[in-house]
Amino acid sequence: MFAFKSNQYKLAVLAAAVTGAIALQSAAQAQPGANEDHPSTPTPRMADGTVDLGGDGVWNLPWVTDFAVRMPGYKEGDQPPMLAWTRAMWEYNKANNVKYDPEGFCLPPGGPRSMGTPYPAEIIQDRDRIVIIFEGGGHVWREIHMDGRPHPENLNPTYFGHSIGHWEGDTLVVDTVGFNEKTWIDFGGYMHTEQLHTVERFSRPDKETLHYESVIDDPGAYSEPWTVSWNIRWSEGQELADYICQENNKFLLDMDDDYGQPFFQKTEGL
Repeated sequence: MFAFKSNQYKLAVLAAAVTGAIALQSAAQAQPGANEDHPSTPTPRMADGTVDLGGDGVWNLPWVTDFAVRMPGYKEGDQPPMLAWTRAMWEYNKANNVKYDPEGFCLPPGGPRSMGTPYPAEIIQDRDRIVIIFEGGGHVWREIHMDGRPHPENLNPTYFGHSIGHWEGDTLVVDTVGFNEKTWIDFGGYMHTEQLHTVERFSRPDKETLHYESVIDDPGAYSEPWTVSWNIRWSEGQELADYICQENNKFLLDMDDDYGQPFFQKTEGL
């Protein structure tokens, strides 16, 4: 079980993660599957020849703390095309050491952030749906409909939205709408609105590699769509572990608001 115990601890983890992200930047921008340090086994396939995104194992998701670093052609200082309010909120989140991060409250990561939350994920692939189960981020899952249905009208906004997928050759393309505004794009504090629309692409150039790409399109928060991508490594034979974020989350108990007052109030009688 992992729980934030203090803002100081969270800052230390952030610093280490940023350092790691910079070190891995060149690898993330390399061609899918191109990594001489790892074996390369042929891409597994289902009986009908479709790429098998699952198997006996899990995908070891990376911790992508700053999605800007994973934009194509990233140069130091580059940022997503934020609107004025989005930039102001990003600067506010940065100034308070992202202490209001919803995922720190044990809420689901939602959106593309779920693929950059550093705990394993398992993909279960069926003919009419694909389910991704996440060990971390609140121990949640998402469902991708593969039966040709459209997005329903008047969607009730949710953490993961409504996903429909199809194959373009060996690439799974997933279109998702209907997100709520209770999540952040990443740990660093990029925000989004209910207008968020993502188009994700999943490919498996070899057994050991899952290449992930997402187009983030939110006219309520960004002036134009922007894209992020990274590689995810396979762990053969590994199983998901029990993870209860809500248990003993001392970060919530110790948290103060901007005026030095307890962010959460105790329930009467407790």
